[in-house]
Amino acid sequence: MKTRLLIPLVVVALTGVLPHSKAGFTLGAAGSFAVLGGATVTSTGNTVVNGDLGVSPGSAISGFPPGIVNGTIQPGDAAAAHTDAVTAYNYLAGEPVNQNLTGTDLGGRTLSAGVYKFDSSAALTGTLTLNGPGVFVFQIGSTLTSATISSVLLENGAQAGNVFWQVGSSATLAGTSFDGTILADASIGLTSDGASINGRALALTGAVTLDDNSITVPTVVPVPEPASFWSGAFIASFVGIWQCLALWRRKAGRS
Repeated sequence: MKTRLLIPLVVVALTGVLPHSKAGFTLGAAGSFAVLGGATVTSTGNTVVNGDLGVSPGSAISGFPPGIVNGTIQPGDAAAAHTDAVTAYNYLAGEPVNQNLTGTDLGGRTLSAGVYKFDSSAALTGTLTLNGPGVFVFQIGSTLTSATISSVLLENGAQAGNVFWQVGSSATLAGTSFDGTILADASIGLTSDGASINGRALALTGAVTLDDNSITVPTVVPVPEPASFWSGAFIASFVGIWQCLALWRRKAGRS
């Protein structure tokens, strides 16, 4: 009986030592695509796509050339990427929300890693600062729009490869330096006034419309946990285990 009591106490103390695993989020086959349209992808001007470009279940791609694709072009045969993009969209839509920002503008805000929700539309006017390492998820019920001369600024370890925009209908970026992967249920459009994405434009059912833009698949550099954190956690847990053993021995001695 005493042994059965000791075991769970030790397990509880050990939880401070063992890191809690987190299911790794992945875009699967869609990860290599800078641009993926559901119906069509069209481009005007000298668009540059650094990554793969494809359409599925549609097949129409126009504007390349003069647009440049530094990757593969897959018209109508990107079914695996489309399937994985849909899976990722649904996964992001189901993530637990840390903060609801409905009715506010993203411009002028500084946010740390987490899940942010807009019940309906979301707008970016000015600069949104994403601060620190971790994953940033934006759940947007309907549309995402940005104003000209807007931007997403990454600071203190925030990475474009860890930023995801799940958009319930369509996204339109005007003159914006944007970071992150947009997964829109309908369409994505970038205007000709310098709009660019360090990330991806993945439209599930509609078109991706480009006009002299640049889109680049981002890279992600793993950020290790600070050594001081794990050292502190180990010491605290070792003390907890020692206290559990001492308590058990005292009880055993009185029996």
